[in-house]
Amino acid sequence: MPLIDWDDKFLLGIPQLDEHHRQLVKLLNQAFDDFTAKAPLEEIGKLLEALADYATYHFAAEENWMKANGYPRLTEHAAEHDKFSARVTEMLRDVSTENPTLPLELLTFLKNWLVEHILTTDADYGRFFRTQTA
Repeated sequence: MPLIDWDDKFLLGIPQLDEHHRQLVKLLNQAFDDFTAKAPLEEIGKLLEALADYATYHFAAEENWMKANGYPRLTEHAAEHDKFSARVTEMLRDVSTENPTLPLELLTFLKNWLVEHILTTDADYGRFFRTQTA
């Protein structure tokens, strides 16, 4: 059972960034599946690191798009990305201590942050994009 069911409510109307969001959801669901299947902590940690790396790639692409399109809230949006990245880095460091509950805490954090971020903060630049192209 997936941690996040993909839904069209996540679509922003920017194909490249929508595909990134699908990939982030896919990686998060894969990590959750591994966790529920009781995969070794090391394997879950590697998948979570891959998810964090992909998020970094996505954030750079998103911020580049915002800059190129004159999105007025780029600075605030990038600050959210930086705060997220710092928190995930901290949590990933702790995964290596073999705390058995930490992957679930990290997965829950990632799920809540990703859903909230796409549906609110990212949705704002999606609306901005639609007004620019209307």
